[in-house]
Amino acid sequence: MTFRAALLQLNSGDTPADNLPITLDYLREAHAQGAQMAFTPEVTNCISTSRAAQAAVLCDEASDPTLAAIRALAAELGLWVHIGSLALKTGDADGRFANRAFVIGPDGAIMARYDKIHMFDVQVSETETYRESAAFRPGGQAVLADTPFARFGLSICYDLRFPALYRSLAKAGAQIFCIPAAFSPVTGAAHWLSLLRARAIENGAFVLAPAQTGLHKASAGRERRTHGHGMVIAPWGEVLLDMGRDPGVALVEIDLARVADARARVPSLEHDRPFLPPDAP
Repeated sequence: MTFRAALLQLNSGDTPADNLPITLDYLREAHAQGAQMAFTPEVTNCISTSRAAQAAVLCDEASDPTLAAIRALAAELGLWVHIGSLALKTGDADGRFANRAFVIGPDGAIMARYDKIHMFDVQVSETETYRESAAFRPGGQAVLADTPFARFGLSICYDLRFPALYRSLAKAGAQIFCIPAAFSPVTGAAHWLSLLRARAIENGAFVLAPAQTGLHKASAGRERRTHGHGMVIAPWGEVLLDMGRDPGVALVEIDLARVADARARVPSLEHDRPFLPPDAP
C-alpha cells in the first residue's frame, strides 16, 4: 500500500484571518500535485505569545472559521487533511484554550480529534521561556485515526519527548506517527531530528512532522521564531524529506511495506517486558 502525502510548512502569525488564505492555497497546491492526504503543522490558525490577543481572535470548535474552511475545501477536493492543530477556545472555567488536532475526511467530516497531552513549560535559554499550560489545558487521551491509507497515531510537538505515548500508539496498531510542531529554534537545532528518528526507529513507524517556520508576525506580545525543517522519517530511520526553513508544500510517497519490513527485521514491539522500578523492594 502506497499513498502520496503532502506536508505544509507555514509561517502563521497571530491573526487567523490572515493565515487562512495561505493555508487554503497550500492545500490546493498539494491536491494539484497529486497528494491524497495533506498535513499541516501545530497551531495552523494562530501563533501568539499573548493570551489576551488569543482570547480576542480565537473561537470554539463549532464556530472556528479555519476549521470550517478546511473542512469545506477537503470536501470540494476529495482530500484527506490532518490539521496538525488549531488553537481553540473551550468552556473551561479558567479560560484556557485547547491545542487540538483534527483528521478530516474527503467528505469534510471530522474523523478524529486529539488534544495535546504534554504542555511545553520550559526555559530553553536565558531569553526564551514558555509556559504553555498557562494558556492551554492538556488533553488526557491517546488517539488513533483510521484512514484508507494507514492507521495514524496522533501527537503534537512537545509530545515528541515522551516515548511511552508512541509505544502505546504503536502497540495499538499505529503505522504512522503525526508529529506536527512549532518547535523552538534552540531545541530544534539540538534535538528535533534526533527525536524524530528515535520515535521512528524504536517503533518501526513512519513519522510525518509538518512544522511552523521563521519569525512569526505579532500584533501583540513578543514575536516568536520557530525551527522549520518539516520532516518525513522512514521506519528504518532514513530522512525522506527535510523542508528546510522556507514555507511551502512538499510531497512524499509513503510505502507501508516499509513498516512491516522494519518490524520484521527488529521485532521490538513484541519484546517489551514488564519490570520493577529501581526503588521497588
